[in-house]
Amino acid sequence: MSLTLKLHFNLHNHHANKNTIINNHKYNNKNNINTCFSNKNIPQGTIYNTNPLIITMSKVESRTMRGGGNMIKSSLIEPDGGVLVDLVVGEGERGSKRVEAESLPKVKLNRIDVEWVHVIGEGWASPLRGFMREDEYLQTLHFNSLRLKDGCVVNMSLPIVLPIDDETKGKIGSSSNVGLVGLDGDCVAILRSIEIYKHNKEERIARTWGTIAPGLPYVEEVITQSGNWLIGGDLEVIKPIKYNDGLDNYRLSPKQLRREFDRRKADAVFAFQLRNPVHNGHALLMNDTRKRLLEMGYKNPILLLHPLGGFTKADDVPLDVRMEQHSKVLEDGILDPETTIVAIFPSPMHYAGPTEVQWHAKARINAGANFYIVGRDPAGMGHPTEKRDLYDPDHGKKVLSMAPGLEKLNILPFRVAAYDTTENKMAFFDPTRSKDFLFISGTKMRAYARSGENPPDGFMCPSGWKVLVNYYERLQMEEQAQQLAMLPT
Repeated sequence: MSLTLKLHFNLHNHHANKNTIINNHKYNNKNNINTCFSNKNIPQGTIYNTNPLIITMSKVESRTMRGGGNMIKSSLIEPDGGVLVDLVVGEGERGSKRVEAESLPKVKLNRIDVEWVHVIGEGWASPLRGFMREDEYLQTLHFNSLRLKDGCVVNMSLPIVLPIDDETKGKIGSSSNVGLVGLDGDCVAILRSIEIYKHNKEERIARTWGTIAPGLPYVEEVITQSGNWLIGGDLEVIKPIKYNDGLDNYRLSPKQLRREFDRRKADAVFAFQLRNPVHNGHALLMNDTRKRLLEMGYKNPILLLHPLGGFTKADDVPLDVRMEQHSKVLEDGILDPETTIVAIFPSPMHYAGPTEVQWHAKARINAGANFYIVGRDPAGMGHPTEKRDLYDPDHGKKVLSMAPGLEKLNILPFRVAAYDTTENKMAFFDPTRSKDFLFISGTKMRAYARSGENPPDGFMCPSGWKVLVNYYERLQMEEQAQQLAMLPT
């Protein structure tokens, strides 16, 4: 995926009443596609104080601002469905729930299944309350959305499902509830009022990725090896999901993020999703976004720097290295730590382009963000068997501007950022002197780091770059050690 980025913006008129229904002008009443939401105050609360990248700032009064001829509500937007889902049971109930789970037929979870339990349980997929039953699965697969009982439509572009094999299906039998067993052998959740239905893998792959070509990372890692059945139901998470990797304090839930935004009196929250290290082009866009929001009349816009923390493909930079690199970006002042919150988004990565970018945007709505930065070829990758992009690089931002259920999210067009060889820094691309600009892809950036070659000065802060170089040096040493161990003695 190229690291040239754009910010795309689409504003829709807001009704003046507090609880509002906004209709995208592209969807009329004949299609009966409405998005229902309101702007209500979020109660104040506390948040982790052990996250070194979360810096307290003084409270600023929040009020409604006017920008670009459109009235924009400064308060946090409501989650999809109006209420943020929280499926983690209270501490007082955990003992009895654990005993009950142990008495039920069991479904063993793999690492990615656990990540989805985390996502669902904390409300990132609100209003979804469990692994999808068949009607939810089919709506997601064919419409990229869910219609609620009140007729409202919320975006839901990726199937969130739990596969099981024939043996597990047989053991479940006629039971209506099952216990979900985590990686350590303990029950982490109960799935209630279950429904088991056929897992048509080819249909799922074709409709999610638009291809069934071999080599799609999530398909190879998860779907191909999974069972022929899907089990859906209502989820109860027995205790918060923890990974014990030294990064759990960064895994802030939507509820925790909303409390922090409210505590800081943020009048705008703009989210930036990434799975790569932050270079100065990213920082340019994020800083310029904040500047533009201030020019629009906002007083306290807060950046949610939100790296993806679930499954990623083998050649992506690991999460712990990315988080260390992000910390250097803030330490060096490339981003302002007083107006930035760094947190981990726990979702697995599909690399499903325009389909997946809707999920990334929708989840940030549930966390309280009302602005979303979208880049070139978001959630995309190279074609697994051909030398070309799998998706049109511009389709992601176009889809976000049209997708049902995302009307309340503000998305704005920005110029492309690239390396200006005349200024020796990342800058906005000037087409009148295109020969002066260098586009450095994520693949090329990783190649620089792996070879120990430095990128052009001004591409990334030196301390952040050193983190990447050290990682690839360690990786090469490990690879060499493995090769020596395989030599005959």
